[in-house]
Parts: sequence; structure tokens; C-alpha cells
Amino acid sequence: MTIVQYLLENGAHVNEEGREYGNPLQAASSQGHSNIVQLLLNYGADVNAQGGLYGNAFQAASSQGHLNVVHLLYQHGADINAQGGQYGNALQAASFKNHENIVQLLLEHGADINAKGGLYGNALQAASHNGHETIVQLLLENRADMNAQGGFYGNALQAASSQGHEDIAQLLLEKGADVNMQGEDYGSALQAASSKGHTETVQILLENGADVNMQGGAYGTALQAASSQGHEDNVQLLLEKGAE
Repeated sequence: MTIVQYLLENGAHVNEEGREYGNPLQAASSQGHSNIVQLLLNYGADVNAQGGLYGNAFQAASSQGHLNVVHLLYQHGADINAQGGQYGNALQAASFKNHENIVQLLLEHGADINAKGGLYGNALQAASHNGHETIVQLLLENRADMNAQGGFYGNALQAASSQGHEDIAQLLLEKGADVNMQGEDYGSALQAASSKGHTETVQILLENGADVNMQGGAYGTALQAASSQGHEDNVQLLLEKGAE
């Protein structure tokens, strides 16, 4: 008999709320303890209970890459599109953490690929920010909206550009991302890349029609962004392309 089983048999509340993980099911799911997850479910744990760092048990398992627990929770009625937690939903969590097998599973079972919420706004922006090109490709193949607005960076192209992921920026542009879309603190993808000193990304954006003098964002223009951060190569490149 496990300690968990002993506690449950002696009156412990299976859906007790509180602390970092919100409830016992989320705690067990986040650590991949499938036997304990099954035990808690047998004792009536609410599979969709909200709360805690991950919002719910399903997002916790998805975030940490525990495929067997994801399967188990889904079989017991977990809401695949449940909102909550820092990543907004399970698909964004798995995309952010580069768990390709879980992303594929979620998409096969009807996850909303463009669901909004969480720190990065949507799954595509999360994967783009972290440089997970295979996940980005998978999401695009399943019709993710590459111009979806929201999240910390405003859109996927700006997220990729801010981190210098030029291959992902190129991929998004090839799939139709709006190179001049405005959004959040950096104003545009060009300003984001310029402020961080990502010269190759700046070059790619300019070659794909980025407006070198677009106004907006915290720095006003890409040239001001590059200048304020001391990125001389970017300043020179922008000036050569007509920055004012």
C-alpha cells in the first residue's frame, strides 16, 4: 500500500486545493506518476479541476512531457482545450517545451490549434519563441494562424525575430506571415530583431519587405532600437537600407 492510498483510505480529500500544484492530481501528473494518477482518479479526483501553476492536470502532464499520463487523463475525460495556467492550454505548454509527440497527440484529438491565452498567446508563438522549428512546422501544417495576435510578443514572427531564430522567421515568412505586423513592446519584428542585435534576422526581414522606417513600439523605429542598444552592425545595415 502506498502512502497516498493509505491517506485516501483514511479520509484524505482527493480534491484538496492549495499550494503550487493546486491539487493532488495536478501534482502527480506534473511528475509523471501514472500509478498515483490512476489511484486518484479511482477515488474520484476531478480530472478537470482548475488551479495551481499549470491550471489543470492535463496541462501539467503536457508541459512536462509525460505522454502516458496525458493518455490516461484524456481517457478519463480531460478537457483537451481547458484554459488556465501560465501556458494557457495544453497545446501551448507542449509546444513551448518541444514535446512533439504530445503536440501530435493533442492535434489528433481535436486541440484548438489557434486557442488564445497564456504568456505567449498561442502555441505557434510559444514554439517560435523557443526556436522549436519542428513544432512550428507541425503547427503550420495543421493550419495554425501565423498572424494570430496576442501574447507577450504580439505574434509568432516577432517572437522568433526577438530571439534570433532566423530559420523560423524565414519559415513563417514563406508561409505568409505579415512582415510588418505591429504588436506589443517591440512594435514590429524588425524592431525586435534590431534591438537584440540579430543581424541575420534583420537581413531576412528586410529582404522580405520589412518597412525600415516603421513607427511604433518602445523604441519608435528599428534604427532607434539598434542604436540604443549599441548594435553597430544593425545600425549600418538599416542605414544602408534607407533608415532615417
